[in-house]
Amino acid sequence: MTDKEGEAEVKIDKADGSISSSPEGTEETSVADEGKETSSGIEVEASDASLSLTGDEATADDVSTVAHTGRKRRGSRREKDLESSDEEEEEDSDSMDDTGRYSINDDNNNHDRSNSDDDDDDENKMEEEEGGDDESLRRRRRRHPAKRSSTERDKDSSDEERALEDWVTSGVQDLPRPSWYSILALRERQLGRGLHFIYDACGSRSFVQRFKMQYSLEKHNGCVNTLHFNQHGTWLASGSDDLKVVIWDWVYRRPALEFDSGHKSNVFQAKFLPNSGDSTLAMCARDGQVRVAELSVTQRCKTTKKVAQHKGASHKLAVEPDSPCTFLSAGEDAVVFSIDLRQERPATKLVVTKEKEKKIGLYTIYINPANTFQFAVGGRDQFVRIYDQRKMNENENNGVLKKFCPHHLINSSSKANVTCLVYSYNGAELLASYNDEDIYLFDSSHSDGAEFTQRYKGHRNNATVKGVNFYGPKSEYVVSGSDCGHIFLWDKSSCQIVQFMDGDKGGVVNCLEPHPHLPVLATSGLDHDVKIWAPTSETPTGLNGLKETIKKNKRERDDDSLNHSDLFDSHMLWFLMRHLRQGRHRRHRHDPAAGGDADSDDSSMSSDTLDDDDEGPDRVQCMPS
Repeated sequence: MTDKEGEAEVKIDKADGSISSSPEGTEETSVADEGKETSSGIEVEASDASLSLTGDEATADDVSTVAHTGRKRRGSRREKDLESSDEEEEEDSDSMDDTGRYSINDDNNNHDRSNSDDDDDDENKMEEEEGGDDESLRRRRRRHPAKRSSTERDKDSSDEERALEDWVTSGVQDLPRPSWYSILALRERQLGRGLHFIYDACGSRSFVQRFKMQYSLEKHNGCVNTLHFNQHGTWLASGSDDLKVVIWDWVYRRPALEFDSGHKSNVFQAKFLPNSGDSTLAMCARDGQVRVAELSVTQRCKTTKKVAQHKGASHKLAVEPDSPCTFLSAGEDAVVFSIDLRQERPATKLVVTKEKEKKIGLYTIYINPANTFQFAVGGRDQFVRIYDQRKMNENENNGVLKKFCPHHLINSSSKANVTCLVYSYNGAELLASYNDEDIYLFDSSHSDGAEFTQRYKGHRNNATVKGVNFYGPKSEYVVSGSDCGHIFLWDKSSCQIVQFMDGDKGGVVNCLEPHPHLPVLATSGLDHDVKIWAPTSETPTGLNGLKETIKKNKRERDDDSLNHSDLFDSHMLWFLMRHLRQGRHRRHRHDPAAGGDADSDDSSMSSDTLDDDDEGPDRVQCMPS
């Protein structure tokens, strides 16, 4: 044993009178010097890191005797014969100086738990560093296993809580001063200088923070998967799992028209074609069909016609801002169709989305409003792809003009998917929502592979194919639903949450459709209704419960990322199986003779399509009704 020794602590257990000592920060002897002796009811265990005695009573003389005996067995250099009790005390004191200072705690009830834990940790660390006996190490670890694991758990939990708190705080910090004030704006308007009062008001934070649900529109018998205002904002189209499409006179809270879509499964999107006099409605669904409904001025649907067929579910359509007869569709078969209603065969295969030689199923598509030749798609991988219809050559980069992806997701094992993307009002920015990840904003003018410019977090996008959108006449805000049933609105520039609303009793908000001209927002989700929101609250939102909801969403997301390596997790499988069962029951209830479609195109559906319908896609839009 070296001359310089640390401190050790001897403890007495009142139940059996045991004494233990644990040297701290010492350099110990080798394993061969370890010894054990039992005499007169006292058990002595001398090892490289601890000393324990068991007997009916322990005194200071016992301690000195044990120390002296242990030193004898390790070949102590001290002399063994002592001539007097004073000399014995002096020599024992020297022995204690060599081996460390001993202290005996004989308090009536409790030991100091924190000191004990620290001593155990130091003891184990010292043994591992100095190569102590494996058996001795195992004995000591068995002695306090719960204490060690509890300490580590507390430390890890504390670190996680601090990291979570920092993560939450970054999304709810103080906002910059608003740039628009209602009183000043009204004064300018009275003086004839407020030419853009309505647009400025729609994009103001004071209006957004006063959003309040006005009423709900109830007609569907399934969850509502799609919402779309016409160009003037007078009609609102909604599609549902009940296979029906409803055209709402939303101001008067009544349906103007209801008709059967002609689809075989969940209606995923229904959109008015611009400049068509609101007489043409394009639709797509889980059955892979793309259909067009011709509406009459007498508020009835004259016919629906199939114009394209995907070999997988088709989730989204992209309409050109000024074209009444052309639009794009994307499907889980990785195909993008260009559809021109003026042609005898409307559908033309535009591109098959691939990554190297692997097809990438698509969930979303959007046309650049500033350059209608360009469109963006997203789906079953982490990349947002931009194509230009004038420059598509599948032999060069699979026809892709440029790709964007958050750099931390490029080689990530989380298998992130793009569930929805939209361009801003002027096409300068591209917003993409990722499953069980955050929402990212890209500059569409940046070069291929550029990093995102903003990141919006706090919501959760896991259970369904969640939508995302801009809000405001100049895309001042980002709005998204969440699996927690809330609606989140972020300030686009600062990424701070400015509004937080309870949007769905069923638990998931999927669709968010801003009015084209007014400060109005329509939303839908697992509930069977459509909710209309407007800035009528007397006071701005207090964001009550926001931090707790964000923490809950983050914990659930982290847990799922650890427990599920695949996007198609157990509850998604449950949704799909429930959907298939209810679809089968629905088909049995309908009379086959009366269940035909309004046109003959459905009867010519290929066997490939039927196989695809039976097989079903890998995702469902929402929990089936």
